[in-house]
Amino acid sequence: MKQKGTKPIAQNKKARFNYTIEDSIECGIELKGTEIKSFRDSSISFPDAFAEIINHEVWIKNLHVSENPYSSIFNHDPDRPKKLLLHREEIKRLERKVTEKGYTLIPLDFYFKDGRVKVNLGICKGKKMFDKRADIRERDVHRDMQREFRSKLDG
Repeated sequence: MKQKGTKPIAQNKKARFNYTIEDSIECGIELKGTEIKSFRDSSISFPDAFAEIINHEVWIKNLHVSENPYSSIFNHDPDRPKKLLLHREEIKRLERKVTEKGYTLIPLDFYFKDGRVKVNLGICKGKKMFDKRADIRERDVHRDMQREFRSKLDG
């Protein structure tokens, strides 16, 4: 029986800090063998993962899917590139966007949608150091405002 709705697996918080996200697109991912069990256990790692368009196909690289300890000797290769499932028009649109200077495809999060693994792929542009500092400053100001607001409510 398939589950309905979405269930988060993992998020790439570092991508939101290091990149400005222009747009995002939902795609399926082609998994082989015991990889789905590793996704169900959330034993994946993708801090420096990225997607690349090769021969009009989108491939995700540097995504580490740990081997399942309960499977047989026919386990999957943990670091193999995985194909992302998109419509042809969506791939063309991504290809046009990525050929622009500075854009790259970064996986933002993985989740189950109706029992299938989905990837939220972001079209991102790298942030400069001063942009990161501005984000940190903005986050600190917001945190201070929340702290003051709570103290006035309590006291």
